[in-house]
Amino acid sequence: MARLQAYHRLAVQHMHMADFLLVYIEEAHPSDGWVSTDSSYQIPRHQCLQDRLKAAQLMVQGLPGCRVVVDSMSNASNSAYGAYFERLYVILEGKVVYQGGRGPEGYKISELRSWLEHYERHPRDTSPVVIQI
Repeated sequence: MARLQAYHRLAVQHMHMADFLLVYIEEAHPSDGWVSTDSSYQIPRHQCLQDRLKAAQLMVQGLPGCRVVVDSMSNASNSAYGAYFERLYVILEGKVVYQGGRGPEGYKISELRSWLEHYERHPRDTSPVVIQI
């Protein structure tokens, strides 16, 4: 939940220049699978879209004002963007201009904050920044 709070703070600080969207994908540590010791939630594997929508409500409650959408049960967004299981992106005019590393190790809010601050000072500098993992 600490990462979500950091994301929320970043979104609030930069909402004047960007739209923030959180895409809830398949659960990384379902309570009926590989359980993380860091998890304070008991979320079983999603068997249907309603399960995923119910689990996403926890994010909505923890991130007031942030838009949250849910990936399909075929995990189309997760596969297309290689999130597995968390990742940060900036998409500008339909083009990926920032791709953070895969989480949990590559998920770095500070790196995205630096990118946004640079873009705010130099809005014409939209060259893609891809972090290799």
